[in-house]
Amino acid sequence: MRIAQTIRTRLEQSLAPERLEIIDESHRHAGHSGASPSGETHFSLVIVTGAFAGKNRVARHRMIYEILDDLMNAPIHALTLSTLTPDEAASAQ
Repeated sequence: MRIAQTIRTRLEQSLAPERLEIIDESHRHAGHSGASPSGETHFSLVIVTGAFAGKNRVARHRMIYEILDDLMNAPIHALTLSTLTPDEAASAQ
């Protein structure tokens, strides 16, 4: 299974997001430390879920990192996160 699909499966099972965008930005980091010629090392995530309600940004990020723990540092080198509750996402639009 490709890394992006593994990320999607784990986050969907653990957090039941209303919205989940996984963007592979590895091509933007070619030649940098941690980059792989095959890609899937640098990701940007947008996740909207009620599971974030009442949690600050640090707690939300920790939730994501715990779910993806064994993927961090290898094969995932970098992960940019946008973590929102459904209300926050609605307000942003």
